[in-house]
This record gives sequence, C-alpha cells and structure tokens, in this order.
Amino acid sequence: MTPNQPSSIDENEIILGTGMGPLRFGATMDEVRTLVGEPEEIEESEDDDEFEHQAWNYHEDDYLLSLYFDREDDFRLSCIETDNPNMRLFDQAIYGWSVDQVRELMQRNNLPEAELETMEEGAVRLSYEKAMIDLYFEEGELQFINFGVFINDELEVQWPK
Repeated sequence: MTPNQPSSIDENEIILGTGMGPLRFGATMDEVRTLVGEPEEIEESEDDDEFEHQAWNYHEDDYLLSLYFDREDDFRLSCIETDNPNMRLFDQAIYGWSVDQVRELMQRNNLPEAELETMEEGAVRLSYEKAMIDLYFEEGELQFINFGVFINDELEVQWPK
C-alpha cells in the first residue's frame, strides 16, 4: 500500500468538520479522484438550486457514497453523504442506532443542541447545525448521514487544517 493510496474508502471514521477516513473537506476533484477513483455517476445541480454543485456518486457493494463539490467553494469537497453500514462517529459504529442512542453519543461529545424533524415519508432527521451533520432514521434506525465542512457565524467556510 502506497502512502497516498488508502486501503479503500472503507476507512469510515467520520471526523466532524474534517471529513471521513482519507477524504478531507477542501480536497480538489483531482485529489478525490486519486483517493476513490472515478464516480459511477455525476449529478449536476438543478438550475433553481440555491447552490450550484456537483454530486459524485459511488455505488459500493452494499452502500452509496455521495461527495458534494460546490461552485462557490471552487468545487472543493464540502459535503459527504453515506449509508455505509460501517460508518463510525466518535469511534462508534452507529449504523442502525436509535435517535436516543445517537443523541446520547452526541451529548457525551459536547453536542447537546439538536433539532428533530419528521419528514413527509415518515423518516426522521436529527440535525446538529453547529456540527454540520444530519442523521436520517427510518423505522427508528439510523440509515444514512449527511455531513459537511464547518461554517462560522459569518457564514465563512472553515476548511480543516
């Protein structure tokens, strides 16, 4: 294994505000391509979207990984979405956890402020705005997460060092 070639995208430790495994917010499209290869699908934002972006979708064996690049951020990696059953947060494998289990984990890690919303189709979204993470639950179990680079109170992107 060479230094810049991770063992694959199976390194699923989520580091809030920073990225997941070898994927770091702020990476260029070329850097991401070097790490995880060509996406199976590239989605362009709709004309009426508030932010112009590209989503790169990778369909792994049993999960989806979507990487978002915003034009406003010079198309650098700014958001990750995954339903990977091996995802880890604060060194815990959280896939399938209940809302209460996730809330307890977040509180133990100094993130007490959350917003809970029931979506149209019955799914539940648990959002931690300061931590830039949304966790989605179906039938009471965590199914997928969406998390991004931190943004300060002046709405400036805080790229990880």
